[in-house]
Amino acid sequence: MGLVVVLGGCGAILGGILSDEGLLPGDSMELAWQAPPDPGAAAYGNGDWIVDGSVIRSRFDAVTAFDAASGHHRWEYAPPGRDEICAVSKEADGAVALLAHGEARRERGCDTVTALDMTTGRELWHTRRAGESGEPGVEPDLVATGAGLAVVRDGNDTQYDPAGKRDIPQGDPALRAFDLRTGVPRWRAAVASGCVPHRVAAAASQVVAVLKCGRSELQLAAFDPADGKQRWTVPLDRRSVDGESDVMFMSAHPLVLRVVEPDESGLRAYLAFGPDGRLRGRVDFDSDAGKIDEYELARVTVDEEGGRLLVVTTTPCRNRQCDQVVSFDLSDGRELWRTRLHNQDDALALRVVGQRVTILVDRGLKQSRQEGLYVLDAATGEEEDRRSYSQDVNRRKPVTDLLVHDNLVIAVQLGGGTRPFMAYRPW
Repeated sequence: MGLVVVLGGCGAILGGILSDEGLLPGDSMELAWQAPPDPGAAAYGNGDWIVDGSVIRSRFDAVTAFDAASGHHRWEYAPPGRDEICAVSKEADGAVALLAHGEARRERGCDTVTALDMTTGRELWHTRRAGESGEPGVEPDLVATGAGLAVVRDGNDTQYDPAGKRDIPQGDPALRAFDLRTGVPRWRAAVASGCVPHRVAAAASQVVAVLKCGRSELQLAAFDPADGKQRWTVPLDRRSVDGESDVMFMSAHPLVLRVVEPDESGLRAYLAFGPDGRLRGRVDFDSDAGKIDEYELARVTVDEEGGRLLVVTTTPCRNRQCDQVVSFDLSDGRELWRTRLHNQDDALALRVVGQRVTILVDRGLKQSRQEGLYVLDAATGEEEDRRSYSQDVNRRKPVTDLLVHDNLVIAVQLGGGTRPFMAYRPW
């Protein structure tokens, strides 16, 4: 009897080890396919989408699509001549995405916007925009899609006026909208004098833009998608936000902004606004819920359906920093739930699809680069599934995004010298 108990205990321990190592069916993930490695690349033009059964990535020199189920190459689009892609739309509304591109060695900047059919890789139309010196470069939210529109921000070249101690816009910077599939001009939005469009985003209900007003202030404005009339303008915060801040749209609906002021003692937070422009919620990078890493954007996502912001934070535990997933209500910034990851699991990226939060983690087992997967209930944070991968992962770049297609989990790594997509399936 004693021997049976010992053997049973050993079997349970062995089963736990095999499960952690991803060697037991039902507890594991296996590699389904991986894209060929990309050669070296510039640090701009990067984007990824999942459209009509394809996973698609852009980089400075091309946009490439792979079959999401098999990894087979579907199509590739390269910008004309010596142009380089410097910015892309975050979304592919109606299976159409926007690329902003130009010739890097000339001062005309990213002076062309192309609409690309993401099901075929075919160019639908293109138009010129007012570029600016310094482009191409890393430039978020330069173009956007939504409400059947292609929204384009023209260049923001300014000249400093020492007498007035402010930047004077050069030319006539504008926010323009086109029909997304045909390129027919729809409207041109007016902005306040002394301000220029800085970041743009679009949703079915409204087009939004961060306006840069001199060097000292950023404002948020909303426009009617039907005719471009301005609905409201509000400051980003109760006090003036530095005009040199790093600002990025996380979502257009619900409206969420990421704001990082250059001074480390300044504003560093995710801000949620209502449809009337009123600031509703604020999630600081450093709070009682833990610390948010400002550089690891794949560890933050907006649950648009549930009206939540989900972030990975780090907190002290057992003489080290441990990761946890925290959910916040975007209507008021209130914490809804938090779930700590097991053992030494470090979150790499997370994605919300429906009522499920999928989290890719580095298991931190021994000296291997083995990864694992959590699935949480989006409403409660309760763990629904946890798996390990059955092989070590040889990554050279951090995970920049996570995609979910049917039963596949697809890790995205954008940047040269690595595989842009690695797809895993449960077994």
